[in-house]
Order: sequence, then structure tokens, then C-alpha cells
Amino acid sequence: MSGDAIVTRILVALNVLIYLAELAGGAGVNANSGWIFDHGALVSNGIYADGQLAGVAHGEWWRLITAAFLHYGPIHLLLNMLALWWLGAPVELAIGRVRFLFLYLAAGLAGSAGALIASPNAVTVGASGAIFGLLGAGLILEWRATGRLAGNYLTLIVINIAFTLAVPNISIGGHLGGLVAGIVGLLVLSGLNSFRLDYRTQEFAGAASLAVLGVISIAIAYLKVRGMA
Repeated sequence: MSGDAIVTRILVALNVLIYLAELAGGAGVNANSGWIFDHGALVSNGIYADGQLAGVAHGEWWRLITAAFLHYGPIHLLLNMLALWWLGAPVELAIGRVRFLFLYLAAGLAGSAGALIASPNAVTVGASGAIFGLLGAGLILEWRATGRLAGNYLTLIVINIAFTLAVPNISIGGHLGGLVAGIVGLLVLSGLNSFRLDYRTQEFAGAASLAVLGVISIAIAYLKVRGMA
């Protein structure tokens, strides 16, 4: 099914290219240093090498989304890109390219908000929050198609949450935040389907609704870090 999933392909390529750019910039194989990491990782309150303040609490809001395109080394990158490839294609083909992109970005923002809530002092990177959003979206798509929640996607969600809880140094808040965004986002899109809207209007309404979901995630992150500056 991945043959027509153009946005999924682009997202995978973008993640890989950013990792290669980190290596080209002098970062080690784990890509946990260098200019891109220092300016893109999710940090609530930090400091640059020159003494300037850094982090979301100091107005660097781009970190909420750039962190979703950074990874701790090739294994982390490979696992997340395999998951994005397998999970992204069916969701993209089901809801369309534009809404898929907005859903992915909204889930990435929600994952960052969840990471800040659960571990505000941690440095977090990875696409897994957005990928958990795809799991949540798949759960609702499967429920609408079969009439039951206890299917393949619920099994995948349970397994991945168990893995998240069992393995140290994994962002629990990031995964749960993305999952919630994916579920809520697809429920909103499903609700829009009940209205008799033409294709263009429905596409716009869906994208706008998912954009609002992303804005809510940014607001939640703001409320969390506003006292940390």
C-alpha cells in the first residue's frame, strides 16, 4: 500500500536527510551533539555553550516540532522510520495527503507537549510521538471499518505501551501525548464526515481542525514551561 503514500515517503526521507546533515555537521554517530541537535532537540530550559539561554521556556517554540525529526543514532532512526513506513501508508491512503500531514504534525506537537508534562527537565528527540499518533488514528479507522476496537491496532498499541513502560529512557509522555492526538484527530475527522460537505470544504475543515489540535498542544506546552524561564 505504500506505493502511493507520497507524504509518508517524504517524511521518511526528511528524517534520514536531517540525520545525515547532523553527521556532515560534525555530530557523532549518536547525533546527540552539534548545531542541529543543540537548536532542535526538545529542551524546556537550557543554556548554549556561549552562555545564552535556550529552550521552549525562553521562546524557542520550534523545538516542539523540530525534535520530532531528530534521533539518537541509527538504530533509533531505523526503528522509527520502519514504523512510520508501515503505519503511515495506510493512514495516509485512508484520510488523504493533506489531512495526513496535518495529523502527523499535530501528533508530533502533542507528543512534545506530553514529554514536557511527564519529563520537563529531560532532553527529548524522536518521531515516536507522531508515530503513536498514527497508531491512534489507525485504531479509530479500524473501529469505523469493523465496528470493534479490539483489533490489530489495539494490540499494537498495548504492545508498544508495554515496551515504553518496560524500557528506560523512553518518553512515556511523548508516546501517550501523540496517541491521544491521533485518536482525537481521527474522531474529529470522522465527525466531519457526517456533514454533507463538498470535497474541498471537507479537506479545509479537516486540516483546520487538526491545526487547532496542534495549537492546543502548543498552549499546553506553554502552560507547562511558562514558570521555568
